[in-house]
Amino acid sequence: MSYAVQTPKRPLPGGFPTTPASGRFQTGALRPVFRQAGSNSAFQQSEIVLQNAPQQQAQSSQQNGQVAAKPTTGTLDPITRASNTINETLDQDSRYPELDTYLGQGISSEYEVSAENGWAPFQKIKTYPIPDRIFEQYNHSQLRTMMGLFAEFNHAWVTIDNACYLWDYTHPNPDLVGFEEQPNSITAVRLVTPKPNMFVPSVTRLLVVATTVDLILVGLSSDSVPTGGRKISLYQTRMSLPIKGMNVDLIEGSAATGRILFTGSSDNDVYEFTYQQEEKWFQSRCGKINHTSKGITTLTPSFLFTQRQEQEHTVQMAIDDSRSLLYTLSSRSTVRVFHMKSDTKLDLVITKTLTDVLNNIGHMTSATDLISRDMAIVSVATVSAQEASKIHLIMTTSTGCRLFMSATTSYGYVIKDPSNAPTSMQLQHIKFPPPMQQQPPSHYTVGNTQGLNTSSRASIQTRTASRYAPGYSFSFVSREQQTQTDMLFISAPDAGRIARPQDPGAPARFAELGLWLNLGSRAEDVGLATRPFSASSTPNGFANELAVQYDKPASEVAVLTNTGIQTFRRRRLVDMFATIIQGRGGTDGLEAEVKNFIRLYGRSETAATALAVACGQGLDVTADSRVASILDPEVLEKARTAFVEYGGKPMLNENLLVDHLLPSMDMVRPSPRHDGLALYIARLVRSIWKALVAEESVYPTGGLAVLPTVSLTKLREIQRDLTKLQEFLKSNKSFIDGLAGPEALGRVTTKQEELSLRAEHRALHGLVLLLSNIIEGIAFVLTLFDERIEELVLSLPNETRQQLRNLTYAGLFCTTNGKELAKELVKSIVDRNIANGSNVDTVAEALRRKCGSFCSADDVVIFKAQEQLRRASETGSSSELGRNLLNESLRLFKQVSETLSMEQLQWAVEQYLPMEFYAGAIQLALSVAKESDRSNSALSWIQEGRSPSDIRAIAFANRKKCYNLVHQVIASLDAASQQYPGMVNELETVVSKRRAEAYTVIDTSDDRVFQIDLFDWYLSQDLADRLLNVQSPYLTTYLEIKAKEDITHADLLWRYYSQWSRPHDAAVIQLNLAKSSFPLTLDQRIEYLSQAKTNASAYAASVGRQSRQSLLREVSVLLDIANIQDDVLQKLKGDIRVSPDRKSDVLRQVDGQILSLTELYNNYADQAGYYEICLMIYQAADHRNPIDIRNTWRNLFEKKHQEALDNGGAYPYEVVADTVRSLGTRLGLSESTFPIADLIPLLERYAFESQRGIGPTSWVVDTFLALQVPYEILFNVLEGMLYNDEAPFHGANKKIIAGDMLYVAQQWFAETARTGRVLGSEANAGAISSTLGTLMTNGLVGQQVEDCRELRRNIEQSLR
Repeated sequence: MSYAVQTPKRPLPGGFPTTPASGRFQTGALRPVFRQAGSNSAFQQSEIVLQNAPQQQAQSSQQNGQVAAKPTTGTLDPITRASNTINETLDQDSRYPELDTYLGQGISSEYEVSAENGWAPFQKIKTYPIPDRIFEQYNHSQLRTMMGLFAEFNHAWVTIDNACYLWDYTHPNPDLVGFEEQPNSITAVRLVTPKPNMFVPSVTRLLVVATTVDLILVGLSSDSVPTGGRKISLYQTRMSLPIKGMNVDLIEGSAATGRILFTGSSDNDVYEFTYQQEEKWFQSRCGKINHTSKGITTLTPSFLFTQRQEQEHTVQMAIDDSRSLLYTLSSRSTVRVFHMKSDTKLDLVITKTLTDVLNNIGHMTSATDLISRDMAIVSVATVSAQEASKIHLIMTTSTGCRLFMSATTSYGYVIKDPSNAPTSMQLQHIKFPPPMQQQPPSHYTVGNTQGLNTSSRASIQTRTASRYAPGYSFSFVSREQQTQTDMLFISAPDAGRIARPQDPGAPARFAELGLWLNLGSRAEDVGLATRPFSASSTPNGFANELAVQYDKPASEVAVLTNTGIQTFRRRRLVDMFATIIQGRGGTDGLEAEVKNFIRLYGRSETAATALAVACGQGLDVTADSRVASILDPEVLEKARTAFVEYGGKPMLNENLLVDHLLPSMDMVRPSPRHDGLALYIARLVRSIWKALVAEESVYPTGGLAVLPTVSLTKLREIQRDLTKLQEFLKSNKSFIDGLAGPEALGRVTTKQEELSLRAEHRALHGLVLLLSNIIEGIAFVLTLFDERIEELVLSLPNETRQQLRNLTYAGLFCTTNGKELAKELVKSIVDRNIANGSNVDTVAEALRRKCGSFCSADDVVIFKAQEQLRRASETGSSSELGRNLLNESLRLFKQVSETLSMEQLQWAVEQYLPMEFYAGAIQLALSVAKESDRSNSALSWIQEGRSPSDIRAIAFANRKKCYNLVHQVIASLDAASQQYPGMVNELETVVSKRRAEAYTVIDTSDDRVFQIDLFDWYLSQDLADRLLNVQSPYLTTYLEIKAKEDITHADLLWRYYSQWSRPHDAAVIQLNLAKSSFPLTLDQRIEYLSQAKTNASAYAASVGRQSRQSLLREVSVLLDIANIQDDVLQKLKGDIRVSPDRKSDVLRQVDGQILSLTELYNNYADQAGYYEICLMIYQAADHRNPIDIRNTWRNLFEKKHQEALDNGGAYPYEVVADTVRSLGTRLGLSESTFPIADLIPLLERYAFESQRGIGPTSWVVDTFLALQVPYEILFNVLEGMLYNDEAPFHGANKKIIAGDMLYVAQQWFAETARTGRVLGSEANAGAISSTLGTLMTNGLVGQQVEDCRELRRNIEQSLR
């Protein structure tokens, strides 16, 4: 349905709407949601508005910290709406700015260095001491010692002369793992990744040990131990390389290719340690390649025969595997870039000296003490291509500045293909060091360029620095060189403010949180103890720590000093919020901190963070150096208050009110509280949302392996967090607008508020439902993998198996297909457990408890019913136990008819048929059909014409599937009945009993839709006669309705009435058929009327006499008319006067519906001269005009006379006499249409004038006597003619009339003499005798006189 486009009124200046117009804002029934197909112009326009709306609102949404959700139409179901919200939230998280966007060309010095512990980017966890055994070994050292970290394994190492020792620094009493198998002093140690498939799978790393003589490869494996740590094992590889005289002190390895590069302190060359499994003809197992000097050396060491001079050497190497680049930093602050072309190639492509760097800096900033030729570059750190497309390298200066460098080709374009080597390197951005003083973040003003500080000397003695993705920077600054102690400055990007710029029109700023720490000793090494950070595999979204703060463990960094190992944990935003509100007392303090958070990160992010804290996500380091959840009730209550009271309100977006194109609730943006809830849910499930549930593989030993794509431990963690959220929402729903229920509507004051609240409820309700689906979906997956899933998958049909391969967690949680597939898998689980002998109640109840949506209470009942059915099959359906089991299965199935799927119903029916449980199969199908359409909309659809476009047709289609199963049962039952007799030895057979049971169910069903469908099916199968035996109250109604459209049904209806002794009703139907417009011939209509007359004449106890007589009268009249019309038809068929080309049309008009007497007379009988028919019409119409009737008779006599003459057969008088006799019979000697007083004179005149001397003289009188016309009437008419003296019967012609009178008197006397009452009475006899006496003297002649005298004598004698 579309709406007329109206021109919106211009708003008044300063006017604010308070009450919406009725057609603009009202919801519910006042505005239809669904649009008719075909009239979609307004719908298409609304889609345009929807597509443009997010672009118009994106900036304002980000400014408010809200999810930029795309408005949707009101037809979506809650789960789909909620899943769309989750998708949009995840998409927004994936659009987090990449590093290049907020590190544009320029300078910055923005840090949040706070004195408050809550705002610190990292938190110290614990200091692990160096074991005493290390100090014991150290005391025996003679030459040199070194220390370092293998932080990824939580191990530290130390070299003491020729030995290297490793230990798990997290263990309170660790074992030392030593490498002491060589005698030479160790100069360098590095842990690298070996080449693929070089060693056994357990060897995942190589320990590269450089000594004064050799470079040795030691295999390293790492295994988890039950106590929580890791066990390191070392293995000899028998791979070593002579390097005597090279003084190797730097080793680096490529994790992608397994290449090992090294350099020494005596030169600036870069060497590669090549290694392979076996020796070849021209290549040993181990070799050395000098990539910076000519030639290749393998086993021959380099010797310097000249006096060593201090020269430039390499102090750091860093490899970027994502771009195949090696960076080296020399002692003269020169950075060299090598391109790692292939497995053995290493080409120098860029040399960036300190002078070049200073020249680049000069174009960006004015002179500052921090940038000068006195500074040095103390470290370099790579930035992978996954993190940034433009930034390649970060240089840290001795003054604490960080220089962000980009490498490009000669064309100046960003390198996208790792196979292309860069040709130049440019400075992209300078980040100056932080101030030394610390201040709370609330004092910091984002975007205040006046606060740019390029002269801070806080990091003036930076000794070294390390950087880890997505921007954790650890700078070690020497404060007092004599005391050998370092200050550590840690900085990390503030992801919340980077994602949400304060100024929507400006690009994101490089906001960082900083922390100064006094290590108390000198740092020896630093390492990342957790997996490298990565929120995505592309620069967009890579650094979004907010997105993964609930999904991945926080990053941990270990710092090795000469007194121990200090570990630091990244503080997530949720941890910061929990710590900050923990230290704030009172309502005012909480309000200030929450508002500060809202100012910095937006209301939606604040709501999500507060919700996470309230659900126990906040972590802190306890006094005993443990990382534990913050479960302080006071903190949880403050977080709950922040979420509930500072979550904002839904907002009506009037910018979408364009020509009333959208449903009203879709104009409302949900509150930031809703967006915060969506953020929290999305971030909890982000790692599984688009992941496949399972993947197929092959075990090493062969056979199908079905493995989870997400670890079951991870799934349990997500489920636990979601369950806590569910419990929180349930316990606080009365305080949350949108979840509080109908009572919240009592607090609204305007229509806009009511509309907004309804929209908020719709959005929150969808998220709550989705939350429940996710929890149960995870439970289902856990249950699935607890089973022998390989057997389960192999038992699935190919189509279902493919669906399982393609099933994602989002599809499982949110789609109908996913849920149906899960139910199919649950059914397979139950079936297999039942087959293995397990109790169905136990299995099904366990499934229902874990994942009710996929195995509800109804599913449990279905499983029980299926089990009963199987047991009945095993027991035998003919036994008493078997029938009881079948009845129990039917009872259980009917109990869950509402939820029984068509596949389950079909399966049950197919199982019932072989066991001859026909009645049960029919009952079950009818029960499911009825439950599928409880409103009985299918019946109203049938009664209103069965429009195919009506939505109620779907309800009928669903019921029809069930009825088709009933038809299948009937067909099977009929087939079985034909094979076996109904009676054997005068006993009813089993099949006969089953048939009786089934038809009892059918005939007594109160499902009117079923009865109608069944009757239709009977007719379609040519089983119409079966309808006559149906004793259903719905059959007559069905046939009555159908009889109006089809003659077959009408015939069935009157036959049904006749068979069941309802003649009056049968007569009514037959009468209606005769009068109907069906294409019936006139003979058929006459037949119906004849049968109707018979039925109407029969006695019916339920019909009153008056009704019966009225019907009989109507039928008789119509039958008379029909007979007259048939006469007309027969006349027309033989009438040669009608031309052949017109005859068919004329006959078709007459041989059909019964016409009126007026039509028959005027159009046919009168025009065609069918005088007999005219007389019949007079009779039927009770037409009594004597002139018309007399003229018609006269015309009839003339016509018959002429026809007789023309035909030349019988005498004309014979034809005329026959016609009179025939019409006299048909007209019943009617006084009006068969007037004897007129007909006798007409015939006498005709006989005298046209047939004189032909035939018997008494043929006129004989004609009437044959019709049993009373003698007295004939005698009186003739007597009147005699006395009237009418022409031509006067004078001598009177003798003709006198002779007929004598003849009538003779016949009369002869007949009455036998009865003893001569001439009827003595008075008649006397009068006739007197008249005869007159005739003797006046009219009779010759012999007639003698006959008359004799007759008189006889009369007088009889009177004596």
